[in-house]
Amino acid sequence: MTEPLRVVLADDQTLVRTGFRMILTAGGIDVVAEATNGAEAVDAVRRTRPDVVLMDIRMPELDGLEATRRILTGTPSEPRVLILTTFDLDRYVYAALSAGASGFLLKDVTPEHLVAAVRMVRSGDALLAPAITRRLVARFARRDSDTVTLHRDLAALTPRELEVLELLARGLSNAELAGRLTLSESTVKTHVARILAKLGLRDRVQAVIVAYETGLIGIGDPGPARP
Repeated sequence: MTEPLRVVLADDQTLVRTGFRMILTAGGIDVVAEATNGAEAVDAVRRTRPDVVLMDIRMPELDGLEATRRILTGTPSEPRVLILTTFDLDRYVYAALSAGASGFLLKDVTPEHLVAAVRMVRSGDALLAPAITRRLVARFARRDSDTVTLHRDLAALTPRELEVLELLARGLSNAELAGRLTLSESTVKTHVARILAKLGLRDRVQAVIVAYETGLIGIGDPGPARP
């Protein structure tokens, strides 16, 4: 029998944690610990070794951004971190994604989407709500000294891989990529896996960030129409 997916909830609002716990439990997901601040979240992750952490950003003592950094650099078995945000008010989401978070959820997420999103991010399909993710990354992406290194990394990609990366960063799903490029979904998955391996990236979210930081996609660039 498959073991239930294990989650740590980190949010300083009791009602938010209670509501999410009820939804996840009803969806067959095991909430193994709760935290009211980032320090508690780091400790809970080290004690329980969950599959996924639902992490609020603005919490007392230690915020979710620093907690995410500590979890993803100091935990033997790294979980996936899913950021909880109100989006327009959280200007640290981009930094959290850069620190290794696998995606984000809006706090007004529907119960069905919450359960599906946690399962998706655990399975490695980290790019959630592509259109919103793309808008957020475009809004906060910054070009700095790391850009030179990232440009050099992109040289390792084949022309087809660059094409896949560009479309992936525009928010296209594997199915949409397959339709756009006239490829099978399994071939698309192989291309995505190779891109992540060559660039040393954790998941699709980090690939989106690299696409913006390197200038592969310009901020405000509307991109091609979806298939």
